[in-house]
Amino acid sequence: MEFTDLIKDRTARLLLYVIGSSVTMLAMLVVLSSCMSLKPPSNTANLCTVFEEKRAWYRHALNAEKKWQIPAPILMAVIYRESSFIHNARPPRKRVLFVIPWKRPSTAFGYAQALDETWSDYVKRTGNRNAKRSNFRDSINFVGWYLDGAAHQANLQRWDAKSLYLTYYAGVNGYMSGEWNKYPRLEFVAEEVAQMSSTYENQLRECTKGPGRHYY
Repeated sequence: MEFTDLIKDRTARLLLYVIGSSVTMLAMLVVLSSCMSLKPPSNTANLCTVFEEKRAWYRHALNAEKKWQIPAPILMAVIYRESSFIHNARPPRKRVLFVIPWKRPSTAFGYAQALDETWSDYVKRTGNRNAKRSNFRDSINFVGWYLDGAAHQANLQRWDAKSLYLTYYAGVNGYMSGEWNKYPRLEFVAEEVAQMSSTYENQLRECTKGPGRHYY
């Protein structure tokens, strides 16, 4: 091999090494960025902070509110209660003999803890076949869709967070028939959701920075 060919060969190898290293670094950054985007907000008790950290969430919340006419604070309070903003949340498994992991009590999954059957119905009725329960935009749109239907069927006020949550947990039929009373502590939980919604609404009125300050 001539000297010039040797130089070209080494240059090509160096170039391939640099390109390979750059691609690997880029892939690592993409994975790291994805992990960071899925991390729950640091302070879920303050909606101003949530929207400051998750600026896209603010836009998704407004879009869902506009589309389904359910206030964004209620939508966010429901998701907070259901999953604490954890994208892949699931109900804990039951235990056999208090030790052996067994089946989960339901198929609830994602930010909105939507059940398989209810989510399938949502996808079918909205035509959003690419929707995922682990995607915040899809999840908050699902909550808006469900509560909009509940408000129509049960003749509920759209700011009545407590009653809306009762339908979300027990189903519209369960709410209207009064079967929701069979669930221990459900009314207490629904009141907590209503209180969180009110807290979120008040916080948005006082936001001094972040996208949430433009809510009103």
